[in-house]
Amino acid sequence: MRSIWNGNISFGLVSIPIKMYPATEDHSISFRQIHTRDGGRIRYRKVCELEDKPIESGEIGRAYEDADGALVPITDEDLAALPLPTTHTLEIEAFISASEIDPLQLGDAYYLGTSGAAGAKPYTLLREALKRSGKVAIAKYAHRGRERLGMLRVVGDTIALHRLLWPDEVREPAGVAPKEKVTVKPAELDLADTLMETLGEVDISELHDDYHEALEELVAAKMSGATPAAEPGERPSGAQVVDLMAALKESVRSARQSRGEEGAGEAAAAGEAGDASEGGAEEEAEATVHELRGRKKAPAKKAAAAKKAPAAAVAEKKTAGASRGGPKAAKAAEKAAEKEPAEKGAAKAAAKRAGAKKVAAKKSAAKKATAKKQAGKRTAS
Repeated sequence: MRSIWNGNISFGLVSIPIKMYPATEDHSISFRQIHTRDGGRIRYRKVCELEDKPIESGEIGRAYEDADGALVPITDEDLAALPLPTTHTLEIEAFISASEIDPLQLGDAYYLGTSGAAGAKPYTLLREALKRSGKVAIAKYAHRGRERLGMLRVVGDTIALHRLLWPDEVREPAGVAPKEKVTVKPAELDLADTLMETLGEVDISELHDDYHEALEELVAAKMSGATPAAEPGERPSGAQVVDLMAALKESVRSARQSRGEEGAGEAAAAGEAGDASEGGAEEEAEATVHELRGRKKAPAKKAAAAKKAPAAAVAEKKTAGASRGGPKAAKAAEKAAEKEPAEKGAAKAAAKRAGAKKVAAKKSAAKKATAKKQAGKRTAS
């Protein structure tokens, strides 16, 4: 890997010689401009306006153009002589928590490696100090003709540098948010939460660039002289969402189906949105959320309700009949309902005792009949 900047990290009085390496790479397929009529290559040449002829790169310098159009040449020697300690140094200013950095400020990323064996010990010291503190270092350095702000953090066994935009380089989002005043109902938020839970988390390392792959296939087909068979992708309609609740329900259903989760059919049934009024839409959404989240508990609840149904029905009938007769009748019905289990138990016990008495009486009659027969036989003999 080729370094793009050499310098030092200034950590108090400790100096760490380092080299800067690009931490990222661009995999985009680059195109050239051509003349569409004959396929000729379009090129850009750098031409001197005074001589009207192309100039080589080694002859090109830099200059500042003032308001009147006058050019003031600025040489490399001029830049090197600037009274800045950051010309060839990453000057650490402070150590802060990474959460204090606005992600909007994050720019290009680089790896910092040591330049020579002498930098190994102080490099390791800074790396381990950053690890133990759980903080990042804020530094200033000069790169590509200007002083920049950077953030140093540990990535594995390496110190990485993230270029930061200066705070005044981040624009305010004035006028970007919708100007219309709208109200988001709690039921809509609940359904959005359900959709977020359904989508779940993702391993970013498993994501890939589908467009890049399709573009490579297109180029390969063109190079081989074949006609690309790929159909154009569907373009978003751009239509406004008329029924937000229906869209959320359909999104939950689609997310569950795409992940192959059980209960996708239940979500589909719940996702059939009707033409509900504004007043009923919120109640429908709440019912949908409860249905999506409580499907697993439904069988147990139904079984319990089925067991309680007969007794509840009997009590309800008695209470309804007693309500016609007034408060006294209602109280009597309640007491009767409470006594009913005990009365049923007593009736069962009485029936058992009656059955036992009948069996004993039959046995006694049979014994007497047997005794009479035996006595008659003796008399005859």
